[in-house]
Amino acid sequence: MFDEDKVKEIKKAREEWEEKFVQKTISHFPERKVRFQTDSGIEVKRIYTPEDIKDMDYMNDLGFPGEYPYTRGVQPTLYRGRFWTMRQYAGFGDAEESNARYKYLLSQGQTGLSIAFDLPTQIGYDSDHPLAEGEVGRVGVAISSLADMEILFDGIPLDRVSTSMTINAPAAILLAMYIAVAEKQGVSMDKLDGTIQNDILKEYVARGTYIFPPGPSMRLITDIFEFCSKNVPKWNTISISGYHIREAGATAVQEVAFTLADGIAYVDAAIKAGLDVDEFAPRLSFFFNAHNNLFQEVAKFRAARRLWAKIMRERFNAKNPKSWQLRFHTQTGGSTLTAQQPDNNIVRVTLQALEAVLGGTQSLHTNSRDEALSLPTEDSVRIALRTQQIIAYESGVADTVDPLAGSYYVEALTDDIEKKAMEYIKKIDELGGAPKAIEKGYIQREIQDAAYEYQKAVESGEIVVVGMNKFQIEEEPPKNILRVNPAVAEKQKARLAKLRRERDNNRVKEVLAGVEKAAKGEENIMPYLIDAVKSYATLGEICDVLREVFGVYQESVIL
Repeated sequence: MFDEDKVKEIKKAREEWEEKFVQKTISHFPERKVRFQTDSGIEVKRIYTPEDIKDMDYMNDLGFPGEYPYTRGVQPTLYRGRFWTMRQYAGFGDAEESNARYKYLLSQGQTGLSIAFDLPTQIGYDSDHPLAEGEVGRVGVAISSLADMEILFDGIPLDRVSTSMTINAPAAILLAMYIAVAEKQGVSMDKLDGTIQNDILKEYVARGTYIFPPGPSMRLITDIFEFCSKNVPKWNTISISGYHIREAGATAVQEVAFTLADGIAYVDAAIKAGLDVDEFAPRLSFFFNAHNNLFQEVAKFRAARRLWAKIMRERFNAKNPKSWQLRFHTQTGGSTLTAQQPDNNIVRVTLQALEAVLGGTQSLHTNSRDEALSLPTEDSVRIALRTQQIIAYESGVADTVDPLAGSYYVEALTDDIEKKAMEYIKKIDELGGAPKAIEKGYIQREIQDAAYEYQKAVESGEIVVVGMNKFQIEEEPPKNILRVNPAVAEKQKARLAKLRRERDNNRVKEVLAGVEKAAKGEENIMPYLIDAVKSYATLGEICDVLREVFGVYQESVIL
């Protein structure tokens, strides 16, 4: 961007400035730290100049929005055309309660749904299973059958709403239920717009809601890719998630590296299953965390976009430009929220949401102030949604595309994050790819080490968390937090008992036998799952069949 003589001139001027002004200032006002750095260990210099981006080639490294390498975004006009999807993650209790919350959020201006499922649903158990005791409806909505799903979306037109479902191990079954509900509304599959998370690899390293071993899990994922590419073309078949990797303690660099390494594994698996990369890659999507450190997070999003574009074009020889584009949803950092002084979380979430918008996100969830204490109240959810709306309509940051482009600091950070993430990806390739690296415990150890170093820095006071380890106050116990009614579990059990009495149980046996046959063979399993849910076979019954065929994953001890 700058010729060599100009860079030398700037370097000389900077050195004179440091000698004349900086050293004198520091002698009177010492700097706060000996070394400033991001959580990824990237040194933060006192100032940045053209020296720091002297090797940048504008067209090859930045380009224009909507063009390779997509550093500046995947859409040419970004938010000047339309704002990001404001997709508040929600779900609790039973289907009736969650349906009411969704309708409330839509009435307040939310533009897409994001479904949180309870723990039994996430690991493939019905609400009346002994292992579901005490967990029904606690951290999301309880969905055991198509009957629950019908209530969940009652009065919500699925041809006019984009829906994201945070579900992984039983993702194929929940997608089958969604398709069946849409059909009952008169909406065909090709009209459906939304996303299933469907990212099992990050479950093995960061979250833990897995059911089946990696091999069968990857088969289910590639079956979804194939089925949707032919039948549900507008559906995002996976949301490759860095969010939970970051929540487990990873740095920004690790979040990018491990997420894209997982993405490489999914693309590899699909190609080995006989799919054409340009048939499924345009429907891959990603899910990132907006954590603390505004400039690092913006640079992280830009680096991830550029790196994925290069991977898809150069490594996988994808020809369709849409296959090169990294489209992503963002959620503000749940692990950054504090139970102490919860109103401080409004400020944290505002900054993190701003990072996501400056980084060019396609959709966004803003956490609520009370989520370190409980599921959010209606008032808290409204404030979280209003945060997005104020950024969109009042701040001006959405009026131009990639407004921080050209910042010496942001461009240098973008380069550093890309290079360091690529070093991790090369290491994972040497280990045989993400599944092998997970099996060997490499990714888990890296995350654990980063989490440990962060916690030590918080406990020593090196990292300040306002209201928690500095600026504390005496507080009253929290009031007005949301509590899930324990009667939800009994209501769910009664609904399931009624369902099993009234459905055609002979038909259920037939469709479950079909699921078993498909699981044992090589046919795409999705049509069999759709038949099963339409016959009101329950989530747990279907998963039990798959457990018998596929087995259950047992976590290895990582030393």
